[in-house]
Amino acid sequence: MIHSILKDKPTKLFLGITAFFVANALIAECIGGKIFSLEKVFGLAPSNFTLFGVPNLSFNLTCGVLLWPLEFVITDIVNEYFGPKAVRRISYTAVALISYAFLMFYLAMRVAPAQFWVESRTADGIPSMQLAFESIFGQGMWIILGSLVAFLVSQLIDVYVFHRIKKMTGEKMIWLRATGSTVVSQLVDSFVVLFIAFKIGNGWSWSTVLAVGVVNYIYKFTMAIILTPLIAFIQGRIENYLGHDLAKKMKLQAMGLENEA
Repeated sequence: MIHSILKDKPTKLFLGITAFFVANALIAECIGGKIFSLEKVFGLAPSNFTLFGVPNLSFNLTCGVLLWPLEFVITDIVNEYFGPKAVRRISYTAVALISYAFLMFYLAMRVAPAQFWVESRTADGIPSMQLAFESIFGQGMWIILGSLVAFLVSQLIDVYVFHRIKKMTGEKMIWLRATGSTVVSQLVDSFVVLFIAFKIGNGWSWSTVLAVGVVNYIYKFTMAIILTPLIAFIQGRIENYLGHDLAKKMKLQAMGLENEA
């Protein structure tokens, strides 16, 4: 029975996609504590513009945004071949496992450290490995909560918008429904995480939330456009792997049109 399941191409495809989806989300959360300057990456000076009365804004972004766009690419692929129930399943799985990971991070920070380990990197300018460990893994609880809620809400919105567009376009123009759903869901994601993590959790003003949210969304919107060809590439690879007839059958089933398969 297990052997036959593992030989089934749609099952193998779904397991592989799910594994990458969860791993990518967890890595994004783990590296999200570092803030980088997008301008400096391209050798440019910080923009320092004003928006909604908030001065000195630049494209300073969490490293998590390097990976989050891939989550929405994967979401659209799963939506295309497996349907909204499958997207909700992998989204809930990712949230559950990320929550479990942060619980383990918290427990790891709380256990008593060995003294030799605490002082093991003093020669390298790190006075306490315990403090270094906590600074990396000890993200604020409001940020964790905001990130998880924003991720889940934006995933569900992505599913809804994707299928609304797909009902109008049929099997054609995957680029339109993929990009359109991502653009809408990322807009929600950009502001939900800031509202929970920084408006509620850290007392930011509404103008600051709006200004930082717009800056984040400009980046995410741009990435959604840039990654559009990746959707078509992945779809082509999946079509080759599954075969045209099976791929078409799965797409129809994903739309709830099993009788037409």
